[in-house]
Amino acid sequence: MSVVPDEVKNALAEADLLFGEAEVEAAIERMAVAINARLAGANPLVYCVMNGGLIVTGKLLPQLAFPLEAEYLHATRYGHRLYGTVLDWKVKPARDMRDRTVLIVDDILDEGATLAAIIDYCREHGAREVLTAVLVNKLHDRKARPELVCDFVGLEVEDRYLFGYGMDYQGYWRNARGIYALKGH
Repeated sequence: MSVVPDEVKNALAEADLLFGEAEVEAAIERMAVAINARLAGANPLVYCVMNGGLIVTGKLLPQLAFPLEAEYLHATRYGHRLYGTVLDWKVKPARDMRDRTVLIVDDILDEGATLAAIIDYCREHGAREVLTAVLVNKLHDRKARPELVCDFVGLEVEDRYLFGYGMDYQGYWRNARGIYALKGH
């Protein structure tokens, strides 16, 4: 039997709650309204970025009032470079995206190297347009590309270590019912 480290157990109790469940749910609803207005009639292909995007995508999809195809992808980056980082694809996009509108849904835009590489991949594979939706945008000047902004953003937060609603702390607390900042970070 595996034991959860005390540091992980205590992280939630000691963390600063930045946004409670009701605030996060309201942000997802605002995102859905904006996406409905922008993509109704577009026949989009919606990709959930695993694992972080699982919760926000699950909450968002039932609020989209138009036909769409939902898929997932799983990519992680390695190395310490911020721009042009090579992706380790766990699961590559499976659908043909040529001449399609693609919506990428993820938990957070922090530095954005992975998201930028996913956008590039979709464009290289013929997507007509690639839009992005993130629950949280971190406010700082370390983006992988200066022009990297998301089309749909639920919440903007200061530059702290976050977890909850898909974002994790050492692989745990993606399931936290709010967005928390690690104490002291």
